[in-house]
Amino acid sequence: MGQDIKISIRNLYKIFGKTPDVALEYVKRGMGKPELLEKHKHVLGLENINVDMQEGEITVIMGLSGSGKSTLIRHLNRLIEPTDGQIMIDGENVLDFDEERLRKLRREGMSMVFQKFALLPHRTVLENAGMALSVRGFKVEEFESEARKWLARVGLEGNGDQYPHELSGGMQQRVGIARALASNSPIMLMDEAFSALDPLIRSDMQDLLLELQEELQKTIVFITHDLDEALKLADHLVILKDGHVVQQGEPQEILMNPNDPYITDFIADINRARVLRVRSVMEKTSEAPEDCAGDLSEHDNLESVIARSNGDTDLVYRVTRRGNQIGILDMKVLVRALVPTESSDSVERAQL
Repeated sequence: MGQDIKISIRNLYKIFGKTPDVALEYVKRGMGKPELLEKHKHVLGLENINVDMQEGEITVIMGLSGSGKSTLIRHLNRLIEPTDGQIMIDGENVLDFDEERLRKLRREGMSMVFQKFALLPHRTVLENAGMALSVRGFKVEEFESEARKWLARVGLEGNGDQYPHELSGGMQQRVGIARALASNSPIMLMDEAFSALDPLIRSDMQDLLLELQEELQKTIVFITHDLDEALKLADHLVILKDGHVVQQGEPQEILMNPNDPYITDFIADINRARVLRVRSVMEKTSEAPEDCAGDLSEHDNLESVIARSNGDTDLVYRVTRRGNQIGILDMKVLVRALVPTESSDSVERAQL
């Protein structure tokens, strides 16, 4: 994964209303979203957002409806203008870009995959896949080979002459991904990209994205309201509520150590065995266990380890990265990690 910061969001605010600059001063003095709406008829969309997105990683921004996640992603290419703050890409503040530089960023620096596919119905699959290159002035014969290459990579080889209405929803979204990849932009914005798909197709699309990302190492900003999807895809997870960041970090760390009742409630019913990885519960050590049951990858989920061990809690495994030991996993520790954090409602009931 990349180590350089590709996108840096600093002190970002967005207030919707007639006089957002005036309302901003109230917010900075501590006024919350409900009071701002009641007293000043302004909506607090984003409040003091600070997020660094590493180059070559998938940053997932999640939250419930109204949390501000779609508002945030539209700030990155200035489809929405902020009330205050900075958006740095490769060290440059996007808010300083003139119209020409902004168009160049949107055409060449970023691509976007939408929830509703956003394919042009009167153009073929091939033409849709090459849309970003078409906008730059390339003719069909000039971008045809590039578009066909990416259609093949997303499993649509031979479908180039069809029209969107002739494809299933999952196939249409594959065209959307091919279009984003054909643009050859280093940043991909994906706003609820898989939310409209059936569960099985959605899972296939997640797998496809991870497979492509392993090779291409794009900087991806992915919006979702689904925790399972977020935990599956994210290198860095940002959880929003009412326009502000509640918690952010490595997904496994958030799952193991939620810092807010909102997060605790969010993860209360998650299948921990399916989403927790070996690296999150192992003991870091280079000393091999005395009686080793075998080797595990740090990326294995706990569900697969349980199946491999047949539920034997006396086993201890060696955990490896690229063939070298980085830790050990005691099955007793694994079992304890599966005990979920109590929801805030459960804690309140226990205190009564």
